[in-house]
Amino acid sequence: MRKSMSERKIKILLVCLGNICRSPTAHGVLQRLAEKENLANIIEIDSAGTYGAHVGEMPDRRAMAAASERGYDLGFIRSRKITDQDFTYFDYILAMDHANLADLTLKSPSNHQHKIKLFLSYGSLQDQEVPDPYYGGKEGFNHVLDLVEDAAKGLIHHIKSSA
Repeated sequence: MRKSMSERKIKILLVCLGNICRSPTAHGVLQRLAEKENLANIIEIDSAGTYGAHVGEMPDRRAMAAASERGYDLGFIRSRKITDQDFTYFDYILAMDHANLADLTLKSPSNHQHKIKLFLSYGSLQDQEVPDPYYGGKEGFNHVLDLVEDAAKGLIHHIKSSA
C-alpha cells in the first residue's frame, strides 16, 4: 500500500558544482515555497555540490543578497559535497545543469539513477539549465532566481499532484 504524503517525507536534494550559488538559492526558494504551501513538514530539502572546494562555507554573498531582496533567507545553508548515501536517502536529486547531471549519473548506483533530473525540467520556461552566475554580475544572480522560482513552483505542483 502506498503511503500518503502526510505519512512519508519527500526528500529533495538540489545539486550544482560548488554548492555556493545555484543550489543554495534553489534550496532557499524551495524551502520558502514549501512553507508557504504548508508542506514544510512533509518535504525535506537539502543542497550539495559535486565539487568539495567550499565545504562548510555559507552561500556566495551575492547570491544571499539577491535572494534577500526577494525575501529568501539562505543564511542557514552551508556548502557540502554530495555523498554516496545521498543517492539512497533522497527521492529527488535535481541538477542545475547538464554537467552536474552527468557527474551525478556517473556517481550514482544504477538503481538510483531514476531520481536524477535537471531541476528546470519542472519549470515552464524554455531554459534547461541554471547558468552559473559566479563570474558575472548582479543580473546573473537575479536570472538564477527567476529560473529557480519557476522550477520550484513546478516541482511543488508536481509533488502535490502526485500525492
